[in-house]
Amino acid sequence: MKKKLLYLTDLNYQAKGRVYCAEDIFLTGKLQEHFDLALCHPVNSHRFEQDVDTIVFRNTGSTCGFQDTYDAFVRRVRTQKLKTFNEFCGKADMCGKQYLLELTKTGFPVIPTVDRVDQLERLPQAERYVVKPKNGADSIGLRFLTKEALLQTKPADGLFVMQPAIDFVYEVSFYFINDTLEYAMYAPDRDARWKLAPYAFTAEDRAFAERFIQWNSIRNGIQRVDACRTKDGRLLLMELEDLNPYLSILEVDADTRERFVRDLIAALQAY
Repeated sequence: MKKKLLYLTDLNYQAKGRVYCAEDIFLTGKLQEHFDLALCHPVNSHRFEQDVDTIVFRNTGSTCGFQDTYDAFVRRVRTQKLKTFNEFCGKADMCGKQYLLELTKTGFPVIPTVDRVDQLERLPQAERYVVKPKNGADSIGLRFLTKEALLQTKPADGLFVMQPAIDFVYEVSFYFINDTLEYAMYAPDRDARWKLAPYAFTAEDRAFAERFIQWNSIRNGIQRVDACRTKDGRLLLMELEDLNPYLSILEVDADTRERFVRDLIAALQAY
């Protein structure tokens, strides 16, 4: 008998530069050939959770839009030991932006981050600073402020993260299933984040991305390591998306796309 999957997504979510529903329609079309599959929004998932083998948490958009429902879902996952893909044990965006401070303190290659205005002196000097809510997602609430404006605004201590606005060359994302790097994409135009092209990563690039995957606790799931290439050639982590990363799977070449689907099916069958 086929395993039963509950695929959680929001087909109506509007995201700048991305078409979530197209990606999920493609993936569920492939998965239904190998699994008994049901699809719904997280607000309805409680009606089906006990009837499936695995719950696949995908393109739901920012959980801020259904925070109470999401919190209740996570409680059920933990108390009822529901099997989810991704596993809900991540230490990165799954828990907010606090991890950026922890990685900064432990010397990981990450954009330096603080969460208090009186700690700004710990950051490299910059013309502008990035300010974003710790519990935000999808650029919701993100602001670019000069140091003067930041000192005047005084974001509430502990509720926001602050970083220097890095003058980078490009952004690049590394996409993983479990601990396997599947492909990488980058944005040649720094002002067009979601106009992506295939990225030929080096062994050094792979080691950079794998370091964050190994740091995180997830062994079953899809993760995306977002980084920027600085003017001096370094890679610095921007975010580690370990909840519901958009995959840009329709933008990759056919061979890469089919390999990803094949590896996803195998990972779900083995889980």
